[in-house]
Amino acid sequence: MTEKQEKITVQIKYKNSEKKFIAPLEEAWLLLRQFFNEFIPSFEIANRLLLTIDLQQLARDCEGLIAFSKDGPSIMASNPRLTDNETLLIWLLASHLGHELGILPKETTSKDDLRFRLGKSSKIVSTRLGELVKNGSIVKTEGEEFRISTFGIVQMQKEVLPKIRAKIKD
Repeated sequence: MTEKQEKITVQIKYKNSEKKFIAPLEEAWLLLRQFFNEFIPSFEIANRLLLTIDLQQLARDCEGLIAFSKDGPSIMASNPRLTDNETLLIWLLASHLGHELGILPKETTSKDDLRFRLGKSSKIVSTRLGELVKNGSIVKTEGEEFRISTFGIVQMQKEVLPKIRAKIKD
């Protein structure tokens, strides 16, 4: 006589990965462990490779440099020693941050608005924006506006904001 083993059903779903096991308890446990042994290392590697932005940290990093009022964003770090690229990047970062915080309706900014804020000719602004698009710091949208890229935000946090802080401190 054979004894009928009870089976257990285990279904795991995370993002695009899904697995379902119907097996006796011991076998289901082994299949589950095998799934996690295969999945977790690739998940950990993928997480280390993903560029993500911590909005709270970004807001803290921008304290004293960017402010918002009913009139829109303001750059508190107006210093003639800032490069054109640093100035453009901080304005685009302000647009992104304001949008993410629900203060601004969009995260993109037009070339004309950036030209006005930079106080330079259209040709200079176009050249600088082209450089920033080329190095991946910003993105030109289909609507001919610009936004800072995730890569650009990470670079701002790691390199540009500390440089700006050092320049305005002097």
